[in-house]
Amino acid sequence: MLKIDLITVGKLKEDYLRRACEEYAKRLGSYCKLQIFELPEYKMPQNPSDAHIANCIQQEGQSILAKIAPQSYVVAMCIEGKMLSSEDLAETFTQVQNRGMSQLSFIIGGSWGLSDEVKQRADFKLSMSRMTFPHQLARVMLLEQIYRACSINNNSKYHK
Repeated sequence: MLKIDLITVGKLKEDYLRRACEEYAKRLGSYCKLQIFELPEYKMPQNPSDAHIANCIQQEGQSILAKIAPQSYVVAMCIEGKMLSSEDLAETFTQVQNRGMSQLSFIIGGSWGLSDEVKQRADFKLSMSRMTFPHQLARVMLLEQIYRACSINNNSKYHK
């Protein structure tokens, strides 16, 4: 069975977002073994300097890298990543498994973005859209797309 880790910086603050994530996590149980790692956000001053921001990205990056399994295929969610259709994401899952890999790690960084080291560790950089979304909504959207990709690969009626 495919193992999927979602490594994310920050906790979901809104109950409705937590419930949505819980629902997709429950649904994914039929297709994969999902594990979600919520890493703490680096504490920032009210008006951070460029140095504060750089330090934040670096500290959060170190925490992320420590959670990535060495054998994992890593997908970093970042604005400069490639946009895929749901079908293309499903095909990516298939290609990874065809290479004999059984673990994927999806990375959602903090609100300031991902460190260069995390991006370099990534096997693939994925962008959800050219539009800007609330940082916490990204987790729900990603879990839904992971569920959709698994559904596509298993010929489920979910994807139309």
